[in-house]
Amino acid sequence: MNTKIQPQWYEEAVVSCACGNTFTVGAAKPSIKIDICNKCHPYFTGEMKYVDTMGRVEKFQKMQKKADSMATALADKKKKQKEKEEKLRSQKSLKEMLLDLK
Repeated sequence: MNTKIQPQWYEEAVVSCACGNTFTVGAAKPSIKIDICNKCHPYFTGEMKYVDTMGRVEKFQKMQKKADSMATALADKKKKQKEKEEKLRSQKSLKEMLLDLK
């Protein structure tokens, strides 16, 4: 094993979580920062909460609202088109109008 290319190993690397929990592990870095650990993860705590650090839940909810509004707008557009077609069908053709004159 070539020792010149191996990273330095830290036996007591400190891992710091966003919730304030810290613990030590062996790692190639002296300190590691994480967003979630076993003390604050919903699976281990039994709490129902969203673990969202990048705003993905809000982005999804925003897209869902936009899709709902687009669906209602499309339904209104189809309804207006159908009413327009019914109005055109209810009008008499030129042939029918001429036959009524006799």
